[in-house]
Amino acid sequence: MKTVPIQIEDKVDELMVCLEKDIEHIQESLSNLDKLRSLVIKHDDVALGQLLESIQARSDSYKQQETKRLSIRKELAKSLNFNINEVTLSKLGEFVSEGKKSRIIRCKTKLSELIRKLKKENMGTALLLADCARFNKLLLKSIFNFGNSEAVFYNANGTTKQRNEQAFVNIQF
Repeated sequence: MKTVPIQIEDKVDELMVCLEKDIEHIQESLSNLDKLRSLVIKHDDVALGQLLESIQARSDSYKQQETKRLSIRKELAKSLNFNINEVTLSKLGEFVSEGKKSRIIRCKTKLSELIRKLKKENMGTALLLADCARFNKLLLKSIFNFGNSEAVFYNANGTTKQRNEQAFVNIQF
């Protein structure tokens, strides 16, 4: 460990507080993705609208959080005579006491784990929404292009069946 002014230790503490808020935000994002998928599957438009409004309302406060984190990183880069891209948790661990170093390692591990999980959940949500869009497109295409022969239909057993050219809806009064 190098001898570093107390100012850097204080800035590292501020950064850690900021990163702990980021961890809470990522956990909340994971929860929101779960709720989003559930509401899409249930077709609960009202609750889905409310969820999206609450996410939008919280996005402004998170933008402030990002600005604060960037500001702290800039101050640390200036104090350590680094480029801002060089201010990483691994690098900061070299300049702090052992107690803070272990806190940095725990935070880094937790962030890495949550980011990996968020990417996975985000991909799952994107695939669900893509499948919903594809299904809706096929459904609408089958309704409005009734005579189109390129559509494949399956019966309850999962085998293909011939489509008879009967009307989709009986419009007799």
